[in-house]
Amino acid sequence: MEIRKRGLCKLASYWGISQDDVSAESCGGARGGLRVSEREDSGRDSQNWYRLSIPPLWPWQTVVIAAGLVLAMLTGLAHAWCVYSIHENLLWFSHLKEVEREISFRTECGLYYSYYKQMLRAPSIQQGLSELINDNATESKRTINLLRRMNIYQEVFLGVLYRILPIQAYLEPVYFYIYTVFSLQAVYVIALFITSWLLSGSWLAGALTGVWYILNRVDTTRVEFTISLRENWSLPFFALQIAAITCYLRPHLKPIQQKVVLWLMFLATLCFCLTWQFNQFILLVQALIIFTLDCLDLISTEQVTCLYLVQVSSLLSVWLLQFCNSMILGSLALSFIVAALFVKHFQRGLKTGGLAARLGKLLLHTVLVLALTFTINYLAKQALQLRSDEHIFKFIKSKFGLGPTRDFDASLYLCEEAFGLLPLDTFDRLAGTLLAYPYLVTLIVLLVMLALVTLANLCDSSAVGRPPKGRCEARPICMRADVAYNLLHTVFFGLLALGTMRMKYLWTGHMCAFAAYGVCGKELWSLCLNMIHCNTKTKLRLIRYTLPLVILCFLYYKFWPKLMTEVSELREFYDPDTVELMTWISSKTPKKAVFAGSMQLLAGIKLCTGRVLTNHPHYEDRALRERTKQVYQIYAQQSPEEVHRILRAAGADFVVMEDSICYERRHGRGCRLRDLLDLANGHIMDGPGDNDPDLVHSTHPRFCESIKTDGPAYTALFTRVFQNKTFHVYKLKRGKKRAKADREPVAMEDKTQ
Repeated sequence: MEIRKRGLCKLASYWGISQDDVSAESCGGARGGLRVSEREDSGRDSQNWYRLSIPPLWPWQTVVIAAGLVLAMLTGLAHAWCVYSIHENLLWFSHLKEVEREISFRTECGLYYSYYKQMLRAPSIQQGLSELINDNATESKRTINLLRRMNIYQEVFLGVLYRILPIQAYLEPVYFYIYTVFSLQAVYVIALFITSWLLSGSWLAGALTGVWYILNRVDTTRVEFTISLRENWSLPFFALQIAAITCYLRPHLKPIQQKVVLWLMFLATLCFCLTWQFNQFILLVQALIIFTLDCLDLISTEQVTCLYLVQVSSLLSVWLLQFCNSMILGSLALSFIVAALFVKHFQRGLKTGGLAARLGKLLLHTVLVLALTFTINYLAKQALQLRSDEHIFKFIKSKFGLGPTRDFDASLYLCEEAFGLLPLDTFDRLAGTLLAYPYLVTLIVLLVMLALVTLANLCDSSAVGRPPKGRCEARPICMRADVAYNLLHTVFFGLLALGTMRMKYLWTGHMCAFAAYGVCGKELWSLCLNMIHCNTKTKLRLIRYTLPLVILCFLYYKFWPKLMTEVSELREFYDPDTVELMTWISSKTPKKAVFAGSMQLLAGIKLCTGRVLTNHPHYEDRALRERTKQVYQIYAQQSPEEVHRILRAAGADFVVMEDSICYERRHGRGCRLRDLLDLANGHIMDGPGDNDPDLVHSTHPRFCESIKTDGPAYTALFTRVFQNKTFHVYKLKRGKKRAKADREPVAMEDKTQ
């Protein structure tokens, strides 16, 4: 009978059912936070009680689990519908022309979507793949393997899927694409729902997580206007991986269950890495979390090794799928994991001795791992001659004042608001939906508990060799491994978000799940009730189930009308100048013409017209960064001869200049693109303000301004062929001997009003 009771408790714990709902006796008393002594009911015959209680218990478990899963799917679908409706109403997408729809894929989104379009227009799937592997239209005068350079397997997969499914007659390709992205957002919310459910043991926490995620949409996602961004593809898989890790670290998992969860974790990690070029940096942070849990003796050695191996196997699988992309082998994440496993294997007796001895050993262990990490990474990059990711490290150094402040690549990032510190008004918005308060309380209390548990682990030399869950049962205060992981996860990624605003999307979604766990979990409420000496099962259950319902009712009353207004607000896409430019390029220029200009605009030109580019927004290549800096000299103080030489060296036939960049006002002095170019060239910047003493005046005027004067020096090398209120297109002349040989002259069109 006792064995069957324990099996019932394990089943309830595995599926996230509150053990209080099973019975305090069968689960051995309250668990998770503070230990509560078992209470014996001498007036009840245990065998008769067991016989009477089991029949209604199994149907109740099934109903609870089914209701939770249905609610998870409904919450995810609600979020998907919400972002789809906002996207549709923001642009009136269904009524746009094809060129307008494509223009709505701004900046790098247009570049990625163009490869999906390319796969659909290829005569066959094999030829489409061949064109991507041997691409000579993305960068002029170069043939690159796009599957190696970029993370576009999702576009390839969707392109193949759309071609083989019988849906072409009633579903346009663009809708198949955006529906897939919005469906992934539903998966994202479902994964967060499951994470909070597993942590708290109540699917009310999952419901609260989903509602908070939807209401804080401004800070949790930007998918409705940046559909093709890599993060919108990868973060749902990252959330699934976190849910799998949470499940894997739960107690009472059988070996077969652990294997299943590990495989799910591997698949989620693989998809995450395959869909985002910044995967290595996210996995590095996650590896640091696992390393910290290991050092604090909060998870077992077997769990540490398995988690590391999942990360390594995922990275190596992506390395193979991306045709041996050297950036993965030279990543800090891979170097750190190899170093951690190597040092852990050879450094014996790390968790033995007294407090001072163990602290000294941990310090030495950390130093050895970090030193070996940087050594392996340096040697790998030297062997691979890898410099593709150096701009990211330049950005990090410049951000902390450790690198040159005039570096062009680093300044491009530093001058963007998205790469600055997290604005304080973010916390005002999060507090307005009642998310910030339970999150901060849960964070502070659990950090204190973590400190106490860590101190107990370091002082208890007799606990060496015993699993964490075994030690937990012998102490008044303990912390489950899954709770500890999610605590450190929110701390590490919270610090990352505070330092770089764009990284907040890695943090805020998990914040919703963590705060919901604090509201519905047993740990905090058991602690509070114990402090006032009234911790009973009835009161604990009453608080855990009543408080989330009260919060949900408040959020519905306050935010439902506002959400409906936002979802139903009608706007319209309007960008006639860009539409006019794309139409002109498609109809008046050769199909093999090469265009130079800003990275953002050229991505749209490739998508809308299919023309060849000199540069593009995917910045993870050193040669491309150098070419982009050279092409951007059209906005610097340079002579027409020098600009013409640079553009011809890049293979450009046409150059597009934008008034919004030439006369930029969005950034302040020192952060305008023309200022960054002047600083990189050693020239004094325009306008009033201080300049460094080593800067000098340029001997040439600003090219993008002076070319409009049609001076002889400019007309000898450039011919204006298109103009409207926003864009100016010039055709490059090839010299006197070759100018007469141009077979396709382009007539001048002046659309200025």
